[in-house]
This record gives sequence, C-alpha cells and structure tokens, in this order.
Amino acid sequence: MNALDFFTARLTFQTDVSDVRAALGGSTDAFVLIDSRSDDSWAQGHIPGAVHLPTAEIAARAGALVPAGSSVVTYCWGPGCNGATRAAAEFARLGYAVREMLGGIEYWTREGFPVATAAGDVVRPADPLTAPAGIACAC
Repeated sequence: MNALDFFTARLTFQTDVSDVRAALGGSTDAFVLIDSRSDDSWAQGHIPGAVHLPTAEIAARAGALVPAGSSVVTYCWGPGCNGATRAAAEFARLGYAVREMLGGIEYWTREGFPVATAAGDVVRPADPLTAPAGIACAC
C-alpha cells in the first residue's frame, strides 16, 4: 500500500466530530449515528440524535434499529478507546457502509457541541486546546 491509498482509505472509513456535527446540521450525507458505549455511559450523556447500541448487541439488534442500506457512523468514549472501531467492524461484518468518528464523545464535548442528558442538552465551553476561539481549522 502506498501513502495515497493509505490516506484515502482513512478518509473513507473515518470521520471527525466537526464533520459529523456539520452533517447532522442538514448535510445531504444521511447516516445513522451509533453510540456504542454502555447503558450507564449513554445515560451520562450522548450526542443528540444518536442511537444507543452497545457493541455487544450490534449483531442481534442492528437490523431492528438501523435500516438495511443505511450508512453508519460509530462513536465511543474518545481517542484512548477503540470501542468505536470494534463497533464499526461489527457493522461492516453485517454489510453496512460504516465510518468511525475519531475523538468520540470526549472530543465532541471538547469542541463545545451539545450533549443530551436526562436534564436536557448541555453545552460546555469549548476547550481552547481543541477549538481555539476565533480560529477556524478550515481543513
């Protein structure tokens, strides 16, 4: 594999929190966003509009929750966790077009995006190390 193939494959199978946020805001790139964490983690907070489907339950429940032919984006805790990778592999095994959201809920929150909780949506200030005020990545 050469560098072009490697990086093209990464862009095909991975996405980031900013791109997911933009797509959820009305992009034509429709997908089902899957939170693959535990019940307790989901209850602590999740991305609004996500579907909760722990990795261990994907094989048994995906067909009932995610329409056949849907594109899927998986996420878990963050860059130190490979749960979203395991979940993406399960969806791929079932034949879904799937991408993994890099950064997980950690970077979603650090970017200052809303997190759904039982008390309503919560927005924390953006972390200046990941989303400096007034500076756009523009990548």
